[in-house]
Amino acid sequence: MSAPGPRSPQGPAGAPAPLRPGDPPLAILLDYDGTIALTDVSDTLMAEFVTAEWEAKAAEYDAGLSGSRRLMEWEVGLITAAPSALRDLAAAQPHDPGFAPLVRRAQAAGIPVEVVSDGFGFFIPGALADLGVGDVPVVSADTTFPPGERPRIAFPNGHPRCFVCGTCKRARVLAYQTSGRAVVFVGDGESDRYAAGYADVVFAKHALLRLCAENGWPFRRWTDFAEVDAWLASTIEAWRADRATALMPRPASKPFFCGPEAWGEGRWDPPGPAGRPRG
Repeated sequence: MSAPGPRSPQGPAGAPAPLRPGDPPLAILLDYDGTIALTDVSDTLMAEFVTAEWEAKAAEYDAGLSGSRRLMEWEVGLITAAPSALRDLAAAQPHDPGFAPLVRRAQAAGIPVEVVSDGFGFFIPGALADLGVGDVPVVSADTTFPPGERPRIAFPNGHPRCFVCGTCKRARVLAYQTSGRAVVFVGDGESDRYAAGYADVVFAKHALLRLCAENGWPFRRWTDFAEVDAWLASTIEAWRADRATALMPRPASKPFFCGPEAWGEGRWDPPGPAGRPRG
């Protein structure tokens, strides 16, 4: 991974650029942990450097009993390892080699690509740079390491009235749909439920498969990014050949099943016995 060096704090994500005439009306949003990186890097760091107490808290989150923002605020208080050790372990995690070709195809076609992560986030920009796609925007929490102090975490991309998630992936899906683009979301796990339920095309694997099936959300199974890239290539080709008949996904509004509209103001944990949304 590229040397960490000074880094500007992760700020709030801006509005998507307007859809330009002639560009395919798509946006691609991707999870990072377990999706671009083949392991959950945030969980790998916690499992390596903190006590077994963390395992029980992580299990509560995986069961849908607690929110990620609450969990991550607690997690950073446990970290005593040097930032260099954290970054070295993050850098050692494998990544899907098909991610960069997918990004290049999308960018060449004028399709925005964005990484939306509900993890610690500090290791993602360096990883993307090492993959050759350092220009891809990253929307995440802001984890910093002040000299001589414990790590700190802030949530510039959280929802202002719902505190269940550290990063509100729903907000990014809706922002791109508002710009006139259908949203393709690629993910793998529990933190992706609040994006998958609103996205127009969902590529799912691992735990996200179950969540989509439980809620009746259409999805496409995927194993590696080469499959997503092949779908994108054929979709762009068909749209360019005949825009009138091509089966290009279209943005579609869906009822809110999370956030203050569904749960009320100020929640930190999802409701319900398992905390999973129902379609």
